[in-house]
Amino acid sequence: MTPVIDPAALADALAGPRPVRLLDVRWRLDLPEGRPAYLAGHLPGAVYVDLEQELTDPGHPEEGRHPLPAVDRLQAAARRWGVRAGDLVVGYDDNDGVAAARLWWLLHRRGVDVRVLDGGLRGWIATGGLLDGGDVRPPLGDVVLTDADPGASSIDDAARAAVGGSLIDARSPQHYRGIAPTADPVAGHIPGAVNVPTLSHIDADGRLREPEHIRRTLAQAGVGASDSVVVYCGSGLAAAHTALALAHAGVDARVFPGSWSKWSRARGRPVAVGPSPWGEVTAVR
Repeated sequence: MTPVIDPAALADALAGPRPVRLLDVRWRLDLPEGRPAYLAGHLPGAVYVDLEQELTDPGHPEEGRHPLPAVDRLQAAARRWGVRAGDLVVGYDDNDGVAAARLWWLLHRRGVDVRVLDGGLRGWIATGGLLDGGDVRPPLGDVVLTDADPGASSIDDAARAAVGGSLIDARSPQHYRGIAPTADPVAGHIPGAVNVPTLSHIDADGRLREPEHIRRTLAQAGVGASDSVVVYCGSGLAAAHTALALAHAGVDARVFPGSWSKWSRARGRPVAVGPSPWGEVTAVR
């Protein structure tokens, strides 16, 4: 089953008998507080989700910039969003699905039928979808999340991933090569990682590319169809989007949630720079 839903299919689902819980996960690196935009206009009935506070466990910099919330905190948040057992949950954003993918990745292995709106807010509007303003505060939900692994890899898993499998760096080529400014202590990539930017899976309309296109992109990077795949990025968000894209293409992938923001702070970890997977290797001091 595809992890995304298009606007027409969502409109049909909203008109059907099954309850649909819409979640607005607006967040961008340059605009992390999405509530003002949500209040100005959102899909009818959508509840705002605070990525920094509800999809992250703040205050643990040693785990990276966006550590995972514990399952009990995530369940409490999901109930605040009004999610009930049996609901179809659909997350969306205004940033090509990158933030909404974090919601999908945290919930889809924990017993929730969750999708990402393909094309996001822009796609909804383009097909004639209406918006509402103001805040939505639903009654508390009753969803019970299973305490399951969301598909996370540890830092040691990431270190070994390129040996006998594939390690994907989902950042831009400039960050991968270590030539772009960074908020982290050092620049570069995990040795052995191949660079497949998450943007390569998104078309001009902000929708995921066709599964065959995604599989072809992976093959061109040397990622085999049957490889054990681990994905990372700057802080675990774009990596979740790559995991979403790969799931759309029928490829299972695990995410290193601390990503580069954790690796670059771990003493003794090797750092590669340059365009090749192994590059010129130094170590984090």
